[in-house]
Amino acid sequence: MITYLSTFIRGLVRFRRGSWEMLATILIALGVFMLMQPFLLGLYSYSFIVTLVGTVMFIIVSHFPE
Repeated sequence: MITYLSTFIRGLVRFRRGSWEMLATILIALGVFMLMQPFLLGLYSYSFIVTLVGTVMFIIVSHFPE
């Protein structure tokens, strides 16, 4: 677990595609979850911007080196 975490952080620091794509995917999933939950209006209010940031981030990161 610790080696996977250190590999993930090392990939973020070195601007490698895998780690940043995972982070962008998590943001997209978080935004969709925020959109679908019926309890907190604040989460619903920011769901579109979180999904948008994750999507734009994924598009940019897809040009990073492997």
